[in-house]
Amino acid sequence: SKVIVMDEATANVDQESDKLIQQTMKESFGGGDSTVLCIAHRIETIMDSDKILVLDAGEVVEYDTPSALLQVKNGVFQSLVESGKVVGILG
Repeated sequence: SKVIVMDEATANVDQESDKLIQQTMKESFGGGDSTVLCIAHRIETIMDSDKILVLDAGEVVEYDTPSALLQVKNGVFQSLVESGKVVGILG
């Protein structure tokens, strides 16, 4: 099993390049035999993740699938998505 860490790997590229990088990552490491830890601030970068880990002041405040976190009423992730702000994730 491989572990890949991407810390803001697409922060300084345009959205089209971000999409290409994300697609390449999925094709190369998405077969279930790898874990990708992706720290990102773009919502597009994280929504296809298996799980999202939300940190606040160094503490884990939420951890679940993107769809489950979006359903949490007054949840941190849901609020960040609605406001356009996003935190680091685990995917």
